[in-house]
Amino acid sequence: MQDLAIDSVSVISVDAGNGLREVDIKKYIEVEKIPGGQLEDSRVLKGVMFNKDVVSPGKMRRKTGKSRFGTAYSALAPSRTCLVHLLRVHSMSLLATLLRMEEEYIEQLCVQIIKCKPDLVITEKGLSDVASHYLSKAGISAIRRIRKTDNNRIARACGATIVNRPEELQESDVGTGCGLFEVKKIGDEYFSFIVECKEPKARTVLLRGPSKDILNEVERNLADAMGVARNVIKDPKLVPGGGASEMAVRAFLKKKSMSIEGVEQWPYRAVVQALEVIPRTLAQNCGVNVIRIMTALQAKHANAENPMVAIDGNTGEITDMKELGVWDSFGVKSQTFKTAIGAACMLLRVDDIVSGIKKKRAPGAGPKPPQTSTGEDVDSEQMIPE
Repeated sequence: MQDLAIDSVSVISVDAGNGLREVDIKKYIEVEKIPGGQLEDSRVLKGVMFNKDVVSPGKMRRKTGKSRFGTAYSALAPSRTCLVHLLRVHSMSLLATLLRMEEEYIEQLCVQIIKCKPDLVITEKGLSDVASHYLSKAGISAIRRIRKTDNNRIARACGATIVNRPEELQESDVGTGCGLFEVKKIGDEYFSFIVECKEPKARTVLLRGPSKDILNEVERNLADAMGVARNVIKDPKLVPGGGASEMAVRAFLKKKSMSIEGVEQWPYRAVVQALEVIPRTLAQNCGVNVIRIMTALQAKHANAENPMVAIDGNTGEITDMKELGVWDSFGVKSQTFKTAIGAACMLLRVDDIVSGIKKKRAPGAGPKPPQTSTGEDVDSEQMIPE
């Protein structure tokens, strides 16, 4: 599972400047679940795949080697008006003229595409039979009505640029990074594979399994693993797990609180007490003597013997997390501390506001007497006390 997550996330990271990395898992990684086979058959494609077949399977190629891709947003079909229109034709000659004009319009669009010599054309909208005829005659395969998210991944994987209109297609917009285009039949459906891409910036994770329930569980685990990989790539820093980082911060704050007098030391003590929750919970889950283990762990951190010692979640013993290989992401850990302290501060502010409202009443003043209805407001829902 970790290999799938690392292989898929590591290639989609982009340098955002100022030493930051942009990793968008939701946009550039697609998880395709296909029942059948074993879990070991799951793999990360060096490219993308989607559940589509070519428009004319008998006339268009389903497999090409190093391919050139052209992607478009608009349809290769006669354009339709936004308003409902009605056209009445009174003669066959006029109908033939209209059909010929439509065919000439589609032919011009196909000529513009054929000039760039692509091997595959992908459009997010429809593709008419006339356009399919001209493209297949030129040896060009076509796929229509593809999802926008899939189209973005295809363009990012093979280096193509999505054009809004087919007549705007240029040589620089054609993607040349694909090494193999192939349509395969898996089960009862056809899937298009765009693989062996050169430096793809989008990928598809193909999951195989005996049932849909197992595939859904694997997908959830994979999403968690990819989230961890993304956090490490965006901020490549690690801290020891098992509660070691919490205990190290706790020891520092407790030492700091001893140098402060008065009420100001109580916030430090409150944070110190809260940081003990993680190691104490691990000890309770293991079924060991919580008081004895926590006392020994606090003593080790207080003496600054080894800041990486913590509780082993399996045995409940105090172990060096570096030797055990248990690490947490620094970004997640720091954000956890910030969120917890921020939530506590917000609750204290709300409590101050509420207590301030209560203090505005005069001292010794009791509750307000209930108001009785005088009969003037008949529709009032206020109750009359007995």
